[in-house]
Amino acid sequence: MRHARGYRRLNRTHEHRKALFANMAGSLIEHEQIKTTLPKAKELKRIADKLITLGKRGDLHARRQAAAQLKQDAHVAKLFEVLGPRYAERSGGYTCVLKAGFRYGDMAPMAIIEFVDRDPDAKGAADRARLEAEEAFEEE
Repeated sequence: MRHARGYRRLNRTHEHRKALFANMAGSLIEHEQIKTTLPKAKELKRIADKLITLGKRGDLHARRQAAAQLKQDAHVAKLFEVLGPRYAERSGGYTCVLKAGFRYGDMAPMAIIEFVDRDPDAKGAADRARLEAEEAFEEE
């Protein structure tokens, strides 16, 4: 029996796990869909749903709590300006974990975690903007 086992430790120290999920939550907020291993995706679902709930609250204390958990201010801004209002009417279940086969190198089970009702253009938008800026700079 697995009583009093609150979360997956993923063979990492507390600090490593905290940094891992801060980075993964930021990437999920930025791209709205990421591919990772299944255990990491299942743990990230818990964290991302709590962050969306903070985004829905929208007050100063919620913003500071989210900023303490995320690493970049741009992710906090998107959480409160885009994702919070998008899920204002939804009462939970903001993310979806889809199984995606096995990784070639070590046969680790892979999964895609994404926001429900996500914006398909969000994935890779930063890279497209960077490439367009580079092309505009080369033309000058």
